[in-house]
Amino acid sequence: MTSDTQNNYLVITASGEDKIGLVDRLSSKITASGCNIEESRMAVLGGQFALIMLVSGPWNALSRLEGQMAPMGEQLGLTIIHNRTRKRERTQPAIPYRVEVVAMDHPGIVHNLSAFFSKKGINIEELQTNTYPAPHTGTPMFSVIMAVGIHANIHIPTLRGDFFDYCDDLNLDASFEPVRG
Repeated sequence: MTSDTQNNYLVITASGEDKIGLVDRLSSKITASGCNIEESRMAVLGGQFALIMLVSGPWNALSRLEGQMAPMGEQLGLTIIHNRTRKRERTQPAIPYRVEVVAMDHPGIVHNLSAFFSKKGINIEELQTNTYPAPHTGTPMFSVIMAVGIHANIHIPTLRGDFFDYCDDLNLDASFEPVRG
């Protein structure tokens, strides 16, 4: 049985039309319920606000917050989904690496990169993409920044070489570096 003082976890995802003050109002409700935001990712994509966060707190505080989700979503104009979860535990130690890729924009870049890492048994832990016009020419460009966890049993120099060869074949400019700090 979980005691009242032990942390429990809730993942909240929310999306809707972007408005000033959404983060303030969401975080206010979370704090007022006695919970804490442990991790979060928020962005405005097009005119839409998108959020995913991990919230912790005693079971009764999370229950109180869960009960407020539907009315809060209606009040803020957001679609909110929430699920109980647990703190992530790594079964194997993983070395965090940062991967950056830039290329002329075309369909399939994310798919190709995710397929490479998936086939190697490497988990993509974060992924961020962006499109922008190239300076001077205005050519549509695409950038990808991702964090991956590389297990100790993977030979990193071989992986790096394979990755750069893969990117060269697809005409992608890439970097592959350990996360520092």
